[in-house]
Amino acid sequence: MGPLIGIPLLLVAVLGGYLGMGGAMSVLWQPFEVLIVAGAAIATMIVGNPMHVVKDTLRSVSDLFTGKKVTESDYLDLLGLLYSILRSLKGQGMLQLESMIERPYESDLFKQYPSVLANPRAVNFLCDYLRLLSLGTAKPHEVESLMDEEIRILAKDFHRPSHTLQVMADALPALGIVAAVLGVIKAMGAINQPPEVLGQLIGGALFGTFLGVFLSYGVVGPIAGLVRTNKDTQISYFLAIKSTLLAHLNGAAAQVAIEYGRKVLHIDAQPSFNAVEQRTILEADVIRHAKNRDAA
Repeated sequence: MGPLIGIPLLLVAVLGGYLGMGGAMSVLWQPFEVLIVAGAAIATMIVGNPMHVVKDTLRSVSDLFTGKKVTESDYLDLLGLLYSILRSLKGQGMLQLESMIERPYESDLFKQYPSVLANPRAVNFLCDYLRLLSLGTAKPHEVESLMDEEIRILAKDFHRPSHTLQVMADALPALGIVAAVLGVIKAMGAINQPPEVLGQLIGGALFGTFLGVFLSYGVVGPIAGLVRTNKDTQISYFLAIKSTLLAHLNGAAAQVAIEYGRKVLHIDAQPSFNAVEQRTILEADVIRHAKNRDAA
């Protein structure tokens, strides 16, 4: 929700200061300068990136304004699922989980955590490493190296939208100069006009430089930073899976392994120790009731 508050405040501060100095709003009405700067920025983004990156960038910006992000509840669901899996591994063994790993979207266990199922990359990541464990991989350092490499690639992919926006922010001042130069060329074509007309044309030309710098440092640059922060919360989702499974491989109990996963979650939405403990107690009760029902 930050942009919904910050951008109006930015406009009030800049335009209010301009009006306070006695500036005329009519000079700032330059739709074709806006078209040159904004249109060229969007065009360069399309030229420099694959279409799926462009779509991901637009989706990431949209998420900022709609408030869509990884929340504490999402993290608790992930930790609850991991705890249930580790408890099942201890009680039933890996062979009992093979059907769940191969068809997670049909698994009764996974269906209890719809927010996890809504993240297919995380589901695939988790199931791939559970499958490795089922094949007898017992060297934690090898699994850790593989996880690190995969998360590095995922992070690079996740940060493409923020990188794209930052490149656009860096280009906007130069595109503003392009608009200004075109405005000056137009003004030079009217050099024989009265001073008030010529001054209006030169003011319109300078608006292009203003717009490029304003959008770069006031709008697009900060949005790129927010997108990167949101993507960091998504990456910590995978880090939690990694830390939990590695702790399990090193012999930690389920409750302890979950704490390893909790500690690497992004601080903006990291659940507290007590919240995780209450969630795991709830999951343990569910598992216990399920076993009693099966025994009966």
